[in-house]
Amino acid sequence: MNHRLLFTVVCLLSSVGVTLGGEIIKPEKPIVLFNGKDLSNFYTWLVDSHREDPDRVFSVVDQIDGAPALRVSGERWGGFVTTQAFRDYRLVVEFRWGLPTWGNRINSTRDSGILLHSQGPDGNTKEDFNGPWMRSIEFQISEGGVGDFILVAGYDAAGNQKRPHFTASVSKDRDGETVYDPDGSPTRLDRGRVNWFGRDPDWEDVLGFRGKKDVESPFGEWTRAEVICDGNKITSLVNGTVVNVAVDAGLSGGNIQFQSEGAEIFFRKIEIHPLD
Repeated sequence: MNHRLLFTVVCLLSSVGVTLGGEIIKPEKPIVLFNGKDLSNFYTWLVDSHREDPDRVFSVVDQIDGAPALRVSGERWGGFVTTQAFRDYRLVVEFRWGLPTWGNRINSTRDSGILLHSQGPDGNTKEDFNGPWMRSIEFQISEGGVGDFILVAGYDAAGNQKRPHFTASVSKDRDGETVYDPDGSPTRLDRGRVNWFGRDPDWEDVLGFRGKKDVESPFGEWTRAEVICDGNKITSLVNGTVVNVAVDAGLSGGNIQFQSEGAEIFFRKIEIHPLD
């Protein structure tokens, strides 16, 4: 099989929900994805250089606040991706921001994210497969917006855009933005975002933004993020508080990608646990 035909087959499989990793693992015991030493449970992906990382965007540092951490410089757009695909799990992540910001986000809110149920070829957020990410549902990590859900579309081999979807109970804030509201109206979405319940309506895309109701830890401190993926339901928690819930998701398993998106960020814990 030539390379072009192989690529076409891979893209066609991804368009019907088959991941590149083959089996989608349902964990039966805790899995420590970041081992404190290296990125052996991940591969890296960057726009243009793809699985090469010439600028060392991703590295492990010996000590941040007394323990090893996985550093993402944020200098280039892309992410580090689990080598295996998962379903039905609780993801536990501890992160904190660094200082540098880059490019067109040098004065903007620090930004990253966790792309859940990532499917299809690397880079399929662009039609030429040189995008930074894959089709997925994003748990947003940004100043003031930790816990937002974003629907990330991707392309198949024929150039068709494939959109994930889910249903969430929502209401509109003062500015008409969609916000998670347990008492709101169930709404099906296939694009855009659902803000976490306490996102400040006065949010601005400025470096260091802090909302009045933010449950993310103050800058320089560690934040614990948890995402419970239970079938087609996704529940997100920030420092123990449920901040967003989506049901009837069109994606229910896949690889997990951690973004590099213009801001330095450190991860000291990345674990997957079985559902209780």
